[in-house]
Amino acid sequence: MNNTEYKQAIEQLNLWSKHYYVLDDPITTDEVYDKLYHEVVEYEQSNPDALDKNSPTQRVGDMISEGFTKESHLSRMWSLEDIFDKEGLEKWLTKTYKLDSNVSFYCEPKYDGASLNLVYENGVLVKGITRGDGTIGELITQNVKTIKSIPLTIEHKETIEIRGEVVIFKSEFEKINKLRQAEGEAVFANPRNAAAGSLRQLDSSITAKRNLVFLPYGVGVDTLPHKLLSEKMEYIYSLGFREPPQRAITKGYDEIEAIYEVMNKDRDSYDMMLDGMVVKVNEIAAQIDMGYTVKVPRFSVAYKFPAVEKITTVKEIILQVGRTGAVTPVAIVEPTNIDGVVVERATLHNFDEIERKDIRLGDKVIILRSGDVIPKIIKVLTHERDGSEVEVVKPTHCPVCDKELLQEEVLLKCQNLECDARVVNAIMYFASKPCLNIDGLGVKIVEALFKSGLVKSVVDLFDLSLEKLLELEGFKEKKAHNLLNSLHNAKGQEYWRFINALGIEHVGEVASKTLAENFGFAFVNATKEQIIECEGIGEEMAESLLEFVRVNAETITKLQTILEPLEPVKREEAKENPFKGKTVVLTGTMSESRGAIKEMLESLGAKVSGSISKKTDFLIYGEDAGSKYDKAVKLDVKTLTENEMKELI
Repeated sequence: MNNTEYKQAIEQLNLWSKHYYVLDDPITTDEVYDKLYHEVVEYEQSNPDALDKNSPTQRVGDMISEGFTKESHLSRMWSLEDIFDKEGLEKWLTKTYKLDSNVSFYCEPKYDGASLNLVYENGVLVKGITRGDGTIGELITQNVKTIKSIPLTIEHKETIEIRGEVVIFKSEFEKINKLRQAEGEAVFANPRNAAAGSLRQLDSSITAKRNLVFLPYGVGVDTLPHKLLSEKMEYIYSLGFREPPQRAITKGYDEIEAIYEVMNKDRDSYDMMLDGMVVKVNEIAAQIDMGYTVKVPRFSVAYKFPAVEKITTVKEIILQVGRTGAVTPVAIVEPTNIDGVVVERATLHNFDEIERKDIRLGDKVIILRSGDVIPKIIKVLTHERDGSEVEVVKPTHCPVCDKELLQEEVLLKCQNLECDARVVNAIMYFASKPCLNIDGLGVKIVEALFKSGLVKSVVDLFDLSLEKLLELEGFKEKKAHNLLNSLHNAKGQEYWRFINALGIEHVGEVASKTLAENFGFAFVNATKEQIIECEGIGEEMAESLLEFVRVNAETITKLQTILEPLEPVKREEAKENPFKGKTVVLTGTMSESRGAIKEMLESLGAKVSGSISKKTDFLIYGEDAGSKYDKAVKLDVKTLTENEMKELI
């Protein structure tokens, strides 16, 4: 093979690959493809300097990364507002038509996978970035190159971001799980988890084996001249990307509803999992004019498919012990395929629910799965009983440490602070984003640290050293340094985060902020009467806090000394004004950020809440006020525009 033949062979292989992976129209056999592929490999091994970047050999994953670096998207990847029924569609259309009544809509499937952003420069794929928080994701370019439905090069030479969903087809998902089961590995819960897990493999050869598929749904930064989204997407498909199984350009409610019904009816016949349909304004100029709220684009919505119910059998009730010692029952059911996901467990909140629903081992039950929500048992088919069913007995001892359980109203609690389950889950919570946000403390690492004996409580995390970490299997210098840096960065954070990280039963982010603002470091010395005086804190929360402090006073002191959290500065009491001591809710888009308005109102002595109730004094609203405004009117809560608020101040 000479260089000209080599170039022709690459062109031929890529054509065959496109027909197989993108067009679903194979035009040769595996045997013929493999023969030419191996000839290309031999040529490249003999002529490494002649290697073509577009060669299919560049897709084979052969790199193992120590971790993924963070990477900013060129433009933000937005999440979508969800609607669930015809009424939701009508409301969204009413809002949209207020912004522009002369628009059409582009409808396509909403894939249930993992979002991915591709960056091409001068026609070459230079970056593959996970969605992350929408602004910054993880750089996984090497893994992305193994996905055969993603072109390594395209004809478009200007910088462009192509967004889409990475999925695993249902048939491939079943193969992967059968193989994992045979090898004694844990099976994936659903195709979406399998796709996300496969994308983030440190060993790119594993990603290459998973047969992932990329389905584009939009663009970010681009210089395309098209005036319609539908035209823009046709151009993207022409660059060598896979087309959706169904799409439509629609006008108004009736046409949108008609294509939604078709997609919902056909969803089981698609190769990939769908969880709804995306509706977007088709006119690009109108999209730009409509813009975005703080969270979502105004020109697009996700119209979710209805929940799915199936009948299955309760095989067993297992017990899970959480970070606070709460013992939760979980129903293990006969494996049941619900919309492409094999469901094997259903949530049960407590033993009162088991008693109320009269759930017994061996019962036939109806389980409901809706989107990402864990399936739940909604009905017991008592008429199907044959007498072999067994009543569920409430446990008296912890399933992990065998210590006696405490009954606290409907909750069962393990009070043993050294219980293995409590320790691991407490560390996971301690490191989570709403708490101290310690990057690198995933569940596998925490379990490894715990099993090795290096960490028996959250305090032990801060005794870790490079030498200790390098003794653990799977830890290399870079990974160890990253974890130690994350632990160091946990110091000096806001005090409410420190309180939240302690994992006190019933005390979440809002209550942690309230305690920090009212007591600062002295929250450990607060009396029940003082705690209950704080707005939003009731007797149950106060009792839980006092019990936690009694048992863990020494640990709290140690952690406070290590972490040196910032004690909140007490706000000076506001002068008299119409908002002092009032509960205020903000909604809609205003002339400045809601965060800035919230801060200003709090400086005036107002309490800014996230939800409307009878106790709300004012609702201050901007454009697209939505359901909060409707609820405020219904409850006779005084409503003010942003300008009216400023006039009052």
